[in-house]
Amino acid sequence: MEKTTPLYETHKNSGGRMVPFAGYLMPVQYETGVIAEHMAVRKACGLFDVSHMGEITCIGPDALKLLNHLLTNDFTNMYDGQARYSVMCYEDGGCVDDLIVYKVRKEHYFIVVNAANKDKDFSWMKAHEEGDAVFTDISDTVAQIAVQGPKAKTVLGRLLPEEHFPARYYSANFDAVIGGMKCVISKSGYTGSDGYELYLAAEDAPTMWKLLLKTGKEDGVIPCGLGARDTLRLEAGMPLYGHEMDETITPLEAGLNFAVKMSKEDFIGKAALAQKELTRTRVGLKVTGRGIVREHMPVYQGNVQVGITTSGTQAPYLGYPVAMALVDVAASHPGTKLTADVRGRSVEMEVIPLPFYSETRKKA
Repeated sequence: MEKTTPLYETHKNSGGRMVPFAGYLMPVQYETGVIAEHMAVRKACGLFDVSHMGEITCIGPDALKLLNHLLTNDFTNMYDGQARYSVMCYEDGGCVDDLIVYKVRKEHYFIVVNAANKDKDFSWMKAHEEGDAVFTDISDTVAQIAVQGPKAKTVLGRLLPEEHFPARYYSANFDAVIGGMKCVISKSGYTGSDGYELYLAAEDAPTMWKLLLKTGKEDGVIPCGLGARDTLRLEAGMPLYGHEMDETITPLEAGLNFAVKMSKEDFIGKAALAQKELTRTRVGLKVTGRGIVREHMPVYQGNVQVGITTSGTQAPYLGYPVAMALVDVAASHPGTKLTADVRGRSVEMEVIPLPFYSETRKKA
């Protein structure tokens, strides 16, 4: 039986179309529709319930040492409030999950993991717990609301003093208060647009949600569902576990080299990654032929299959279809012409740099 987030009744009362996702009943869209929600995030502001995500703490004198052993990134020189993206690998280099680690303060870290992987991730962490440090799953006590779009700061600025905003991208203020509710405000997101993510007590979520909608009404803030969240992340070229990475795909194949610090003394999976020749890699594809290319479509160069698509959709802001794929390294260079087999029909594509969309480079 699916779980519900603290905002379940709020979504239902607001016309959210609820669907099962990652063990939860979540809104896939509202009456406005996916495209309108997508465009709100690109041009104004959208509100997402992300309370299905998992939150885990790592606390103790050996917390830093434990995280550096367990994860591919290096957390040694983080300042209080800083966030860092990482991958957690199996011994063979495949991905357990991708996640974000925040340093709250010395010996205290806050970790955000994917909803569908939370239980698996926590079990893996506990199985590798060592020294004087403890992982604790606090997911059920935490709600997460994402405020995304170019007007996100304008909306939050009516509720929060300027000095309480995190100063940099991928950093957070763990002592913020909005509308009398204590929360963490992080300058981060999964949409490719500017924005923030709020972590707060689960029981405060409905009040915070209504406050944000009311405060941002004149700026065009609307509630958004999972449909827009997926088209936004894909348009921004962001990988998703179960698509661009999984237990059979390494972080290097997924193009996440920036989060894999091979210079570290050791981490789980390092030896396998060091020994494995990189023969395939993630690429961005602009669909130049007719049709939408979805996931799991064979990719060809001429008559030779060189890979398979991992995600694909019509990109609402860009105005054309895009896809991501794992392809042979030789077929990964920008400008390479490829085709996808879409139910027996060949659809032309071209390799282009990722991300497709970014705030500084609006269209590919």
